[in-house]
Amino acid sequence: MINKITTLFNIKHPIVQGGMIWVSGWRLASAVSNAGGLGLIGAGSMYPDVLREHIIKCKKATSKPFGVNVPMLYPDINKIMDIIVEEGVKIVFTSAGNPKTWTSFLKDKGIAVVHVVSSVKFALKAEAAGVDAVVCEGFEAGGHNGREETTTFALIPMVKEHVKIPVIAAGGIGTGRGMLAAMVLGADGVQIGSRFAASEESSAHINFKNRIIDVKDGDTHLTLKELAPVRLVKNKFYNDVQELYQQNPTMADLKELLGRARSKKGMFEGDLEEGELEIGQIAGLIHEIKPAKAILEEIITEFDNAKASMHTL
Repeated sequence: MINKITTLFNIKHPIVQGGMIWVSGWRLASAVSNAGGLGLIGAGSMYPDVLREHIIKCKKATSKPFGVNVPMLYPDINKIMDIIVEEGVKIVFTSAGNPKTWTSFLKDKGIAVVHVVSSVKFALKAEAAGVDAVVCEGFEAGGHNGREETTTFALIPMVKEHVKIPVIAAGGIGTGRGMLAAMVLGADGVQIGSRFAASEESSAHINFKNRIIDVKDGDTHLTLKELAPVRLVKNKFYNDVQELYQQNPTMADLKELLGRARSKKGMFEGDLEEGELEIGQIAGLIHEIKPAKAILEEIITEFDNAKASMHTL
């Protein structure tokens, strides 16, 4: 398929693997890129020297385009951006911050910039800042979410109505049918996170991968909105948060309970009780841990079959 997204990134399929913290290392990114999608290294859980190591290994593992996802609230953001430039990364997805801050710096270095948004307002700001495309993420998505709580299928056509740059749909997409539905609504491509979190190449702990494939509808919930809204699997930590809410907690109380490295404990170290387990609602449709290549091929086959069947309606 040739469209705005495949042309922008020079990839075969308009599928981007989300740059998730503790999940998206060089193995996953290179596997997705080798299979014809766009793999992203998730810099949000990496110290600068660790990110450099992952970029170097990814370059050795694939000759295809790949990118880095950078949450702009990162404390060492200057070092991260310098490493990206030094290592010759040509695609950067930014999130959790003002796109004006780094877009010009990156574009001046010949780097394609995509910004993650959760509303029409922020999509317009990103376009004005000069980004090449936006990821429009509905609140079905796992991990940190927008405060608007707009669903993907409401968000995509609204954003498409207002911006001229390519739109990538994210949140609640993990199948070929979901991909087709997003593109019918105007998306030029899709970003898929949760489905790839349960891949063989994902750096998530096997305990977490197994938990993902057990998730049913209703097993995840958006919480901690006072800090930064995050979709979590319901577990002991989640229950502790809900109990604290019954006591009208202050921001300091919530931060104390959250503590440090709670997501690392859950997703990377496999503590399913005390860890923060971030996954999207689409996990209810994920039933098996597979190689990233098999996942991507399955999505494309289902997309093609669903598209063909539409023409017979």
